[in-house]
Amino acid sequence: MELEKARGTSAHQPDLNWSQVRETVLMLELAAVQIETAMKDSNASVEVLTNSFTTMAGYMQMISQTVESLPDVGEVGVAKQNLSGISENVSTMVHQAIIAFQFYDKLVQRLAHVGYSLGDLSNLVADTQRLFNPGEWVGLQEKIKSKYTTVDEVAMFEAVMQGVPVHEAVDKFIADMKNKTDDIELF
Repeated sequence: MELEKARGTSAHQPDLNWSQVRETVLMLELAAVQIETAMKDSNASVEVLTNSFTTMAGYMQMISQTVESLPDVGEVGVAKQNLSGISENVSTMVHQAIIAFQFYDKLVQRLAHVGYSLGDLSNLVADTQRLFNPGEWVGLQEKIKSKYTTVDEVAMFEAVMQGVPVHEAVDKFIADMKNKTDDIELF
């Protein structure tokens, strides 16, 4: 029969069963769940915004087509010209919003990766059979690395594994990402 896992912190009143490993696991699990909860909370709002902007893009296309069908002369021609400019500006703003949502989607994927990695790390640290086995740590590192979706993320991970300070590797990753905008696909 498996013993029930101790729950909660005992750091305020340590006893003979107190363990820094258990405290670490508790904090890792909490961090992972906080990330997951924040993502769920924000996903509902972003889904509403995405649907709204997608619908607006369709309406803007209908408005543009209607404006184009108007005659080019007289008062209607002046109104057509004004509406065409406004329609084009709004379409550009909707397009920019859709791109922003795609960046948000990438952020959510990265945060999910962090949450899963924290969970995997927590499981490793909690298991004394695996904790002191370097092969288990290599396996964890490979599992984390395999979840990265871009060459830049893999390069950042490998740099850290080779001894580059974390902040330096992340700063380079951020700088590289700012220089790239071509990989955004419009839907």
